[in-house]
Amino acid sequence: MVKHELTHLDDQGRAQMVDVGSKPDSERIAIARGEVCLKPETLELLEGGLMKKGDVLAVAKIAGIMAAKRTSELIPLCHPIAISQVEVNLALNMQLPGVDIEAKVKTFGKTGVEMEALTAVSVAALTVYDMVKAVEKTGRIQNIRLVEKHGGQSGDVINP
Repeated sequence: MVKHELTHLDDQGRAQMVDVGSKPDSERIAIARGEVCLKPETLELLEGGLMKKGDVLAVAKIAGIMAAKRTSELIPLCHPIAISQVEVNLALNMQLPGVDIEAKVKTFGKTGVEMEALTAVSVAALTVYDMVKAVEKTGRIQNIRLVEKHGGQSGDVINP
């Protein structure tokens, strides 16, 4: 089912923050994924831990967690949310070649955490790029998407 209204626009087409005050609190979970494509040589440096800036995956993980917590400061119409959990996982993928990123965010509240999960993946990917750009400026961030959403009035969404 496709909705035919943009909730972040009022009747005159002006931007507005959605009123979630009357929504019931519920557990809400969102999972997002993305990738950073890199040259095999760059991936070998990551695998060997030879980057001058340190442990790329550990730094990107922390950056993703921090970003999820600050999403409402970055996306103008997002509600500030009390997040109960953020998991960010990064893994080297030799077949890509590159880094796979997944973020899972949980809350118990009136609105979902899709934007928080997507922001976590985006900032983790940007951090990987930042940390490898000294050896590779052609890295490509791609395929950032919501893969699961649970809870709330609109129900579950699975986007494989």
